[in-house]
Amino acid sequence: MRVPLLTILTLLGAFALAGCDKNEPVHNSRFLAFGTLTDVSIVGVPREKALAAVESLEQDFAIMNRAWHAWSPGPLTYTNKMLAEGRRFAVPPSVLVLMKKSAVLARQSDNLFNPAIGRLIRLWGFQRDTLEPWHPPDEEAVRKLVEANPSMDDIEIDGIHARCRNPEVQLDFGAVGKGYGIDLAIAHLREMGIENAIVNSGGDLRAIGSRGGHPWRIAIRGASGSGILGFLYVSGDESVFTSGNYERNYLWKGKVYHHIIDPRSGHPARGTRSVTVIHENAMVADAAATALFVAGPQDWHRIARQMGIKYVLLVDDDNVVHMNPAMAKRVQLMDKQQTVKISAPLMDDVGHGLP
Repeated sequence: MRVPLLTILTLLGAFALAGCDKNEPVHNSRFLAFGTLTDVSIVGVPREKALAAVESLEQDFAIMNRAWHAWSPGPLTYTNKMLAEGRRFAVPPSVLVLMKKSAVLARQSDNLFNPAIGRLIRLWGFQRDTLEPWHPPDEEAVRKLVEANPSMDDIEIDGIHARCRNPEVQLDFGAVGKGYGIDLAIAHLREMGIENAIVNSGGDLRAIGSRGGHPWRIAIRGASGSGILGFLYVSGDESVFTSGNYERNYLWKGKVYHHIIDPRSGHPARGTRSVTVIHENAMVADAAATALFVAGPQDWHRIARQMGIKYVLLVDDDNVVHMNPAMAKRVQLMDKQQTVKISAPLMDDVGHGLP
């Protein structure tokens, strides 16, 4: 799964909870999931109920991580084996739902979000548990995979069965699984009667309700991966996801190679340092952050419209901040001298529902 650093910091403690009503109990917990730290903050319920909720979420995330892990044996690796063989097979339910939803998002993004390029991701060294040094792959190997053009449209889904026409398709849900998992976690909390909470997995988060009547205050990490670029507030029900070139990378002969691969070139995407997206659905925000990173400063606006995204902040390689007007109204930048480029508005009615 994608293993980002803390690209967005939920300001708990003195920042996030300042001003909370003293009668509103707050419970903060942390556990490891999807290869990163997950913070859960629950407001307004008894301690015993909050502890039970967090324990349940931790178990849920462990199950999801096993089901969607791209290289450890499990439902997804089995699915990839069957897809490569081109045989019709019954897809494990935990994988089938992500296949269907990801196919919709891939088409909306013009396949800039493309979970079928797992072989490319592995070729670049980003499907591994170890931290040993790595090097860029052979150019001929990259070229062959790009020419094979693996995509979600290569997979024929018939009920619970599937068959793949392209043996180079290999699914990797690293750019969408965490978002879907957070959506399921929020749904689980609501089933337990919890209406004020935030689930923050490695900096990608979804917040519901409020913190004692006050919006959740979120800090956006600087495009270099350190410091704070700015703040925004969320309340009601919103997700905030960031993709950055500092999240997973390695240095080879003085050049940094990051994990966000452009399916069109087969190489790490260029032109973007980070993208932050707000959307009510965490899975959509997760996929969109990757797609807009690949789209870059020249094409992010068009792809955002197609995906129904209303709030985008993109930092390009020249450290220029690109935002649509609605996002600009919500973000408080720390550096008042920061170069900012405001785009045309994003339409509100271009989104399409997931199946």
